[in-house]
Amino acid sequence: MRLSELVSCIPFYEWKGPTSDPIIHSISHHHKSVKQGTLFIALKGEKRDGRDFIQQAVLNGAAAVLCDIELSLSIPVIQVKNSRHALAQITNLFYGYPSYKMNVIGITGTNGKTTVSHMIQSIVDYAGEKTGVIGTLYMKQGAQTKTSINTTPDSLLLQQTLSDFLAHNVTTSIIEVSSHGLAQGRLFGCDIDIAVFTNLTQDHLDYHGTMDHYRWSKSLLFSQLGHNHFMDLPKFAIVNDDDPFSEMIRQATSAHIISYGLNERSDVYASKITYGRHSTAFTAHTPIGTINIKIPVVGVFNVYNALASIAATFAKRIPLSAIAEGLKNMQSVPGRFEIVEANQPFTIIVDYAHTPDSLENVLQAIVKMRAGRTFVVVGCGGDRDKTKRPLMAKVACGYGTDVIFTADNPRSEDPADIIKDMEEGVPGHNYSVILDRKEAIAYAISQAKEDDVILIAGKGHEKVQIIGNDLIPFDDKEVAFELVKGAF
Repeated sequence: MRLSELVSCIPFYEWKGPTSDPIIHSISHHHKSVKQGTLFIALKGEKRDGRDFIQQAVLNGAAAVLCDIELSLSIPVIQVKNSRHALAQITNLFYGYPSYKMNVIGITGTNGKTTVSHMIQSIVDYAGEKTGVIGTLYMKQGAQTKTSINTTPDSLLLQQTLSDFLAHNVTTSIIEVSSHGLAQGRLFGCDIDIAVFTNLTQDHLDYHGTMDHYRWSKSLLFSQLGHNHFMDLPKFAIVNDDDPFSEMIRQATSAHIISYGLNERSDVYASKITYGRHSTAFTAHTPIGTINIKIPVVGVFNVYNALASIAATFAKRIPLSAIAEGLKNMQSVPGRFEIVEANQPFTIIVDYAHTPDSLENVLQAIVKMRAGRTFVVVGCGGDRDKTKRPLMAKVACGYGTDVIFTADNPRSEDPADIIKDMEEGVPGHNYSVILDRKEAIAYAISQAKEDDVILIAGKGHEKVQIIGNDLIPFDDKEVAFELVKGAF
C-alpha cells in the first residue's frame, strides 16, 4: 500500500520532506522492529518516548515516519496533531477494517472481565461459531495462543490480531476493554457490536487520578458504540442494573440496552440461587423465557458474570438452551477462584482478586463454603493506587480468621512500605507479616487443618513476580502445589 493511500484516512496532516510515495509493507511503533518498507509511528509512552528513536528507525530502514513534532529527514515525514489517533486510523485501514467483518463483543468493568469473556466464549463456541479472545490472560483463537502484554492491546496489535482472527475464520471476537485502553484510544476505529459492563469499584487511581476520570474512561466504550439501528446490525449495551454506574452508561449510549441483575426489574435476572461447593445453580429469566442454569464456579459475583454473559449472547440471538449448555461446560479460568489439588485435607484457592471489591466477593464465597478457618495470603502491588491498600487489608481481616500480609508485585517500592500502608486500615486487628511470598504461602499451608480454606490473592494467573525491574518466575498455583507435595 502506498504511503499516500495509507494516510488518506487522516483528514488533516502535513507531508514534509521528500515527495516520493513509498510502498508501505509494515507498520511499527518500536524502532527495533523497523525494517525496509516500514512506516514508523513515533509515540510518547509512559516510560519512553518513541520520538527519541526516530533516527534509529531511519537507520533500520524506515520508509516514512509519522509523528506529532516537526522534523527534517531524508524520508517522508507525516506530521499530525495526535499520533495515537493516527495510529488507530492507519492500522485499521492497513489491515482492512477487520472488526467490521465479524461480530465484536467488548467487556469493561473493574472486576469480572476475564471470567465473562470466557463464559461468552464457551456459549458462542457451543452455538457453533468460531471465537477469538483478547484479554488479560492471552490472545487466543483455536489452538493458537499468544501472551498478552496489556489487557487491551494497543491499536496496532489489536488490528493485527483481529486481522489474524479473520484469516482463521473467526466470526466472533471477544475483547476485554480496560480503562487505560479506552482513555488512550486503543479501540478507535474498532466496530463494537455488543458492549458489556460488569461493575465499577475503586481501581487504577494511580493512572486516572480520580474516580470521575475512571468512570468517564469506562463510559467511552458505550458512547463510542455507534448509532447504528439497522435491524440486521443492531448495537447493544449490556448493563448491570445493580450497579449505580449503569445510569451513566444509559445516558452515554444510543444503543439498545439490555439490563441484568438480581431483581425482577432487570431484563435478565436470576432467582432460586443455590450454592454448592464447586458449582452454582439458578433460574435465569429473560425476555423470551426462563431456563435453569448451572455454572461450575461459585459465588454471587459469578452469578452476575453469568447473567452478563446470558444477556450478551441473548443479544446475539443464541438460543437459551445453547446458552445453558455453554455455561455448564465452560472450562475453568486460570487464576480465577482456581482450586489447587494436591491431595491435601484442606482447600487452596488462587485468585486474581486485587481490588477491595473483588477480594470481598471471593471471601464472601469462601465463607459460604468453608467449615473451618480462612487463611488469607494477600499483598498489594507497588507503583499502583496506594489508597486501596488499607481497604484491601480491612477486607482481608474482616473475613479471614488468619491473615498474612506479604509481597505482591512490589516493583520499585519496598514491600515493607507497602505493608505499612495496608496496616493503616486494620488497627487493632490480628494478622501476620511475612514479606517473602513463598514463605507466606508455606506458613499458611503448615498451619491449615482439615476443612480450612487458604486463599492466595492478588496475582492469580501471573507467572512472574515483579521486583524492581526484574521479572522473577513465580506462579502462586505451582508454588502452592509444590509446597503441599513436600508437606504431605
